Amino acid sequence: MTTDADILRQITEIVARELAVPAESLAADTDLRAVEGADSVRLLRVVARAEQTWDIELDDSDVFTVSSVEQLAAVVREALQVKAA
Repeated sequence: MTTDADILRQITEIVARELAVPAESLAADTDLRAVEGADSVRLLRVVARAEQTWDIELDDSDVFTVSSVEQLAAVVREALQVKAA
């Protein structure tokens, strides 16, 4: 079973990889749009990678309201709960 901490860690790693920044530079409350090098295309790649990682589809309305690493992790958690139901 995937824990909340696992999801947050994996989201942090995905963000770091896609935005080419060290994972250590990202905190749960890091504003994704404020990360150097972040743009809409890269952020969409972050979302796509999260969807591939967990074999889920995130709702566009949720994705466009996400601004932090933790908020993206929360959206992933919700999608996983729906998938499991």
